[in-house]
Order: sequence, then C-alpha cells, then structure tokens
Amino acid sequence: MPIIIDGGRIPARWAETHGSPEAGSCARLDARADCIRVALVNNMPDAALEDTEQQFFELLDTVSGDTPVRIKLYSLPDLPRGERGQKHLRDFYFGTDDLWNSRFDALIMTGTEPRQSDLRKEDYWDALTAVLDWAEHNTVSTILSCLAAHAGVLYSEGIVRQPLSDKQFGVFEFKKVGQHALTNHTADLVKFPHSRCNDLKKDTLTSCGYTVLTESKEAGVDSFVKLMGKSLFLHFQGHPEYGTRTLLKEYVRDIKRFLRGERETYPSMPHGYFEVGAARILADFREYALSHRQEENMEIFPAAAVADTLQSSWNSSAICVYRNWLGYVASGKTDTAPCVAMTRAGRA
Repeated sequence: MPIIIDGGRIPARWAETHGSPEAGSCARLDARADCIRVALVNNMPDAALEDTEQQFFELLDTVSGDTPVRIKLYSLPDLPRGERGQKHLRDFYFGTDDLWNSRFDALIMTGTEPRQSDLRKEDYWDALTAVLDWAEHNTVSTILSCLAAHAGVLYSEGIVRQPLSDKQFGVFEFKKVGQHALTNHTADLVKFPHSRCNDLKKDTLTSCGYTVLTESKEAGVDSFVKLMGKSLFLHFQGHPEYGTRTLLKEYVRDIKRFLRGERETYPSMPHGYFEVGAARILADFREYALSHRQEENMEIFPAAAVADTLQSSWNSSAICVYRNWLGYVASGKTDTAPCVAMTRAGRA
C-alpha cells in the first residue's frame, strides 16, 4: 500500500522514484478507518535532511502492507539551516504549531547534530519538549531516534547521557532481551547501525522504569521502551532506518573535517560495515591522508570502489521491528475527535 504524503506536498526525490498518486486515490485511502497517521519530525542537518525523510518513507512504505499510512512532515524551529534547507522546509514541511490541533496516531522524531554538551541549552529545547508533551497524550506510540532519545530521557527522568571515549560508529549485533510485542518474530540477534558519541546505561534506564529490548556487551543498549502518558515511547540509540550508504557518507564527512583541521584525530572506520577488501583500500587512504593533510586529497578518495561493496545487513531487522511497531499503533488506534492543544505541566 503506497504511503500518503500529507497535503500533496511530496518531496521531489520521492515523487521521482514512486510517482505522485492521484488526489482522489489519496483521499479514499486517507478516509479509511485503518489509515495510520504519522507525524515525522525530521530535525537532521541540511546535508542529511532529504536522505532521512527518504529513508523513513522507504521503511514505512515497505512495512505498511495493506494498511495506508499518511505522513506529515515537521521540523523543530531554531535549528541551524542554510538557504537550501530553509527552502526545502518551506516547500514540504509544516511548523510544529500545526501539531497542537492535528490528529495523529504516531510520531517519529529524529535527532540532530548537537552544539551544546547540555541538550537543555540547545535553542530548540523548548520546542522539542513541547512536542514530547503533546505526543504523550495524543499518540498511540512515539519513536525517538538517537539524540531525540537522549533528549527524551533527559526531559522525562533527568537522565544525563554519558560521553564515550570514541564514537560508537558502525553496524553492531544486539541480543533480544526478553519478550515484547515490538520484538516479536525478530531473530535472537539483530543488527543495527549506530553513530553516536554519547551513551545511556542500562542500569540507569531500568531504574527509571524503562524496559530494554535489545543490547550487547560491545555496544550497550540499542532500543528501550516506556509508557509515557498514553503513548508507548520507543527509543533507539541507533538508526534502523539508515540507508546502505549512510554510514559511508558520515565517514567521508568526518574525514573532511579532519583534513580541514576541524577535528584533531582521523575518524575510526565504521565497525562491521566494510568488507575486507574495501577496508584495506580505506586504510591505505588513511595512511596517505595522515601524511598529506589537505582537503583536496578527497578528490582521490575511493568512494565509488567502496560503495559498490556495501550491503544493508540490518534491513531485515529494521523491517521486522518497524512492522511490529506499526501493528502496535494499528491495534491501539481509537476514533477520537481532533486533539486540542494541551496545557503543559512543568516537570522537575
């Protein structure tokens, strides 16, 4: 069943690959009682903004089956944006004020690149917490990805994320912990990409009432849940939605930052991502770049040779978890009147 982009504001990349459905067809699907309405709050930086929306479109399209899914795009205000990013938001996104009087069954909120060590000092903090308050009382379930997950537990429980000695970067294997509707039918071991410099510890999460779903000794907690208000909050420290080449793009970005002198150390190669031959090619480039620290050397970076070897080893796990999540949302849907803006209650 094709997904429906709300209001006919369909980003060009999705329209090019999937076409633009007829307005009448969209209206019929949208009117179905089983249609699941999802607010996607995409806060990724400009360079990843369109990639991220495409990744979530693809994933939800794959797992929806015969159930129509309507997606409406939002982004938090006060995020740093360039001219292209601002134009994309004007063309295809809605302001978060539109949420308060809208009806949704679920919400997905992405992270963004932090500028402050204390997330409460970020310019967008008040807007982010307003969305979290709204989601607790107006959705069946909410997904918080990476930094959004860290912000969520900080706001709800005062849990402060801990900096890692090195970036948790690559594809890691996680063990399913216990039984939960969101991990039904998944393998006992699942793989997911991670790209983060901070961590949340299992003991801290469980002591505050969170249930850990997947974890590993090597990479720590992957996903965890807690019922907040009437909404089941599903938190991912990783990125099940990532495309096959997303980690490569991030690796290239970090190499450029090293060559420009914006970071002191050459970035670690993403774990469990490159096959042996590609890793050897990239190690050779690293040796050259360390002795010739100039951004111009990116012209000879072997991107094409490496990209052709990549595989999305986590795709089946992502599909299974998101299919379970969409099923959970479908089972919890209720026919209620459009929600009204709620009065926010301060939290200690």
